[in-house]
Amino acid sequence: VLLEANENNLFDIEGEIRNVLGRGAVPCLADVRDADRMRREFEHHRPQVVFHAAAYKHVPMMELHPQAAILNNVFGTRTVVEAAEAVGVERFLFVSTDKAVNPANVMGASKRMAEMVVQAHASRSHGMYCCVRFGNVLGSRGSVVHTFRRQIEAGGPITVTHPEVTRFFMTIPEAVRLLIQSNATQEGGEAVSYTHLTLPT
Repeated sequence: VLLEANENNLFDIEGEIRNVLGRGAVPCLADVRDADRMRREFEHHRPQVVFHAAAYKHVPMMELHPQAAILNNVFGTRTVVEAAEAVGVERFLFVSTDKAVNPANVMGASKRMAEMVVQAHASRSHGMYCCVRFGNVLGSRGSVVHTFRRQIEAGGPITVTHPEVTRFFMTIPEAVRLLIQSNATQEGGEAVSYTHLTLPT
């Protein structure tokens, strides 16, 4: 089941899965902030495993709209966690960010608060609820690479936060494998960071 608030994204992802598998996933156009809708969808589909990656991710945009960051990233996560808990989801994995470690901006702070929501439910739920923090994933939504590419196409320069900065990246296939691996191995309640590593092929 693919749950997504953006119609175009949902259409593209469902089509990609259909092309690979020869059949589509179940598309669900819905917003994680809609508690009634989340409850209905979870009761209808009754998933065993949930990967929750819905979030606003762009740091400068969230600095301009902190209320949106809190509503979507924190309250949206709470809504999804409560719906999952109500139907007895066995494993729940929240995709967070490395910016949640000692957060210095609204986006990082909102994701840290969302982690705390998941961890609070982990302490009293029968399922395994845990968090995974990612750094930059090449080609993902919110990746700084899109900004770098636009800057290069315009003739530069590339902007970085500090002359001494070092950025680490992982690919989407690596990130997906880490999600699946984390979901299978974590005990519940942890917030594990993955910012720089390469998985064996």
